[in-house]
Amino acid sequence: MNKIPVIITTEYRGVFFGMIDPATKKDKVLEVSECRNVIYWESKVEGFLGLSATGPTPGCKIGKKAGGDVTLHNITSATTCSDEATAKWNTYA
Repeated sequence: MNKIPVIITTEYRGVFFGMIDPATKKDKVLEVSECRNVIYWESKVEGFLGLSATGPTPGCKIGKKAGGDVTLHNITSATTCSDEATAKWNTYA
């Protein structure tokens, strides 16, 4: 299974980072491993797409990693993270 790092947004304005297997995507539903919610990002990140391009900054508030896989519903976007962003995401416990 080849999982890729993504930033996911939902209809309910949820923003998440995690790993997905693109082959298992269902209509508006994603199974996510290593899932973390983005509670707050500072303005210099430049929005949720900045979280996928350059990653979180020290001024962002990121939730803890879920203990297992998470099923997210009502997906509005899943944006692949750059290597730079992924490296920063992987620094969070």
